[in-house]
Amino acid sequence: MTGRIDAHLKELGITLPAPPAPVASYVPAVKSGTLVFLSGQITATAEGLQYIGIVGQELSVEDGKAAARICSINILAQIKAACDGDLDRVKRCVKLSVFVNAVPGFTQHPEVANGASDLMVEVFGEHGKHARAAVGAGSLPRNVACEVEAIFEIA
Repeated sequence: MTGRIDAHLKELGITLPAPPAPVASYVPAVKSGTLVFLSGQITATAEGLQYIGIVGQELSVEDGKAAARICSINILAQIKAACDGDLDRVKRCVKLSVFVNAVPGFTQHPEVANGASDLMVEVFGEHGKHARAAVGAGSLPRNVACEVEAIFEIA
């Protein structure tokens, strides 16, 4: 039986990938009480890494926003795995931290981060509204444009 959130994802035309496996010494999710802390997700897709480069140099703000959206799709895949496949267990997205691989002096981190934030609201509605950090980074793993980490409350 398909859950309410899975049905909504289908309506939105979003297919979640298999949750990316860690490539270093960490776990993808840690549960503490009703909170789930998700490790940072990058722009990995079935076709490989997307949006490689620095926002404000090789990549535009719109590219960065699209990269953040991919990261958030991977976040959804990870929270689904942490909820034993049932996204209806998500009570709310509590916080997103969005890291932007940007040139020095870049100031449009919030616009890039909206690619991640907007997706959470699209998927979870009011329960997708969250606290957020949008910060610049001198570099990110594999030179991707964005990395997103998240905290969710689950039932």
